[in-house]
Amino acid sequence: MDLLQHLIRIFAENGYIAVFIALMICGAGLPLPEDITLVAGGVIAGLGYANVHAMFALAMFGVLLGDSAIFMLGHHYGARIMQWRFVARVLTPSRYAKVQEKFHRYGNRMLFFARFLPGMRTTIYLSAGMTHRVSFLRFLLIDTLAALISVPFWVYLGFFGADNHEWLVTWMHRGQASLWILVGILLTILLVSWWRHHRRARCEQD
Repeated sequence: MDLLQHLIRIFAENGYIAVFIALMICGAGLPLPEDITLVAGGVIAGLGYANVHAMFALAMFGVLLGDSAIFMLGHHYGARIMQWRFVARVLTPSRYAKVQEKFHRYGNRMLFFARFLPGMRTTIYLSAGMTHRVSFLRFLLIDTLAALISVPFWVYLGFFGADNHEWLVTWMHRGQASLWILVGILLTILLVSWWRHHRRARCEQD
């Protein structure tokens, strides 16, 4: 967790602007894990260097801005963007073909679940923009719904574990699995709510 300690030190010294810049780097697909960046932002809030709710709001804005920039790059430049040296390293032809196959099979659900697939987000968001299958507003809505699950999870995890790094590291290792469980619970609740509403509507018609 040397990276976490390094980020905590930088964020504590430079505040919100450093967190925002780091999230832009994450969104660009560079090798800086978004989850560790969000946790570090939460930790400095827990240590008193920032307000945790303001940190959450900043993190949401930074995450969505970075994702939107990647999507719009793909949307504006299309397949030409694959000729860029940096993009070519992230989005190889085989990876692009694989993502397209997933889009064909799962549709816009891929955009939602991409938020919980570290290392795949940039590829999926670029591909989504390149295909022109989804409007920017739809992309932003889907991405926002997913970010409302992942971003507070990591930020508040860092906040509550700021004074107990052993506990924090343990839950960071469990974090991705815990996120999938949380997503499953929320989807189950939504499905049950939809089923009850549908059943009630049918009973009223009868």
